[in-house]
Amino acid sequence: MIKRIFLLFFGLLFMMSCAAQMPKEDSNDSNETQDVIDNNSRPKLVVGIVVDQMRYDYLTRFYDKFGQGGFKRMINEGFNCKNNHFNYIPTYTGPGHASVHTGTTPKYHGVISNYWYDKELKTSVYCAGDDNVAPVGTTNNAGKMSPHRMQTTTFADENRLFSQMRGKTIGVSLKDRGAILPAGHTANAAYWFHGKDEGAWITSTFYMNALPQWVTDFNTSNKAESYFKEWNTLYDISTYVESGSDENTFERGFKGKDKAVFPYDLAALKVDNSGFDILKETPYGNSLTTDFAIAAIEGEGLGKDQFTDVLALSFSSTDYVGHNFGVNSKEVEDTYIRLDKDLERLFNYLDTQVGAGEYTVFLTADHGAVNVPSYLSSVNIPAGYVSNSDRKEKFQAFLKATYGTADILENISNNQIFLNRAKIMELGLDLSDVQQAIVNEQITYDNVAKAYSATTMNAANFTEGIESLLQNGYNQKRSGDVIVVNDVAFISYSRTGSTHGSGLNYDTHVPLLFFGKGIKQGSTYQKTIIPDIAPTLSALLGISFPNAATGQPLEFVID
Repeated sequence: MIKRIFLLFFGLLFMMSCAAQMPKEDSNDSNETQDVIDNNSRPKLVVGIVVDQMRYDYLTRFYDKFGQGGFKRMINEGFNCKNNHFNYIPTYTGPGHASVHTGTTPKYHGVISNYWYDKELKTSVYCAGDDNVAPVGTTNNAGKMSPHRMQTTTFADENRLFSQMRGKTIGVSLKDRGAILPAGHTANAAYWFHGKDEGAWITSTFYMNALPQWVTDFNTSNKAESYFKEWNTLYDISTYVESGSDENTFERGFKGKDKAVFPYDLAALKVDNSGFDILKETPYGNSLTTDFAIAAIEGEGLGKDQFTDVLALSFSSTDYVGHNFGVNSKEVEDTYIRLDKDLERLFNYLDTQVGAGEYTVFLTADHGAVNVPSYLSSVNIPAGYVSNSDRKEKFQAFLKATYGTADILENISNNQIFLNRAKIMELGLDLSDVQQAIVNEQITYDNVAKAYSATTMNAANFTEGIESLLQNGYNQKRSGDVIVVNDVAFISYSRTGSTHGSGLNYDTHVPLLFFGKGIKQGSTYQKTIIPDIAPTLSALLGISFPNAATGQPLEFVID
């Protein structure tokens, strides 16, 4: 009897303990409250910043020249992913912007380059070009653009779908592709800068039939004209010890000026340098972009209601300056010092207009850049230049000797060889055999490091190295029959200025900074990849990932 009472007593204690741990009957109300808290915790505005051609080491090289309110504010108050890389080839502007915002690679989003050979149309196409739309804000064909060649959604698209189109998306960049691809297919607007003799921000009928009044007002404000002034270093040039000498043989400079040295009189040089286009190759192009972005935030009322808005903002002048003057130039250093000031100006505006702690920013790049190979050679680092025309001539001779004709070659572009498959069939040849024969030929050429066939790209499963990056950038329907990889730091380019496109660290290692609402403070050397960005933002917003995203949310970033 005593034993039974003892067991009943402890049984009751056990049941009471379990009941205490079980959800209460009004737990649904508790979950609803939590959902409300989650909804309220979403930022009012997400600003996605892509700095064109920004290597990671620009953050560290120029760190002491930065103020407290731009890059340093993001680093000190936000999260710094120090080992962030692109995980595909080629590292160009179009694929870069698409990959940042779609959370995947060219293998899936289809933007395999800025321009590529279309195997069906038998011609080169532009990643944002669209003859089915009309220009708005200009009569120039520079306005005939849309995102129709990008095959997947961006996180901004998913935010629009989630909010029943009530959350706005605006894209802003000097470059059309820098505004259009990040903003996605459902954007309210994307605006880009048409220079030449117009100097106006434009769009296309993909988005609207007429410019909003605030854009018209901006275009007639003479803001762009105000930057036709002297470009000199912001600080004493003797303090720019983080870069090479001002006068050297590794920079192109501007037409109408004998040497690529400071200062630059832009008002005098604009005549020989395509008018307003010269601004793109100076830090003032970034300042103008900041001016317009601030006008867009005000004009569109971004961050003013309970639905998260997205501003996709790309700074393009860094790329133009890098291509002109090179990674090690004082012009690049001054451009980043001035960009830091523009970021501070933007953040201060957001603090006032949206509210400090009410917006979230991420900053990354669309690719890095190689140091000028002629400079690298001068300091005994292996580097150099390749001649595509010489290679093509040698290759055509091989085709004639092997197959009796060079007509099986259809196009060579973006380090890819496209074959005339109808001609190969007509000659009774096996496509995979021809591809492999070309691989065996190409690998014998000077400064060709690797070559792979489409058959290999489709059949193999590479998980590391350059081969994996090639596969992530290979789109079965759009890419070529053979892919060629050059030796390290060997490029097809002029002997002045920098370029990009490879899968090497100088092109893949770029910044990734998160800052603002919902972001932890800290840093990591853990490797992150570009496709992780969009899923991280999607997780922060509680929305669906972009529909072909392959990246993973960076949990350690989210607070």
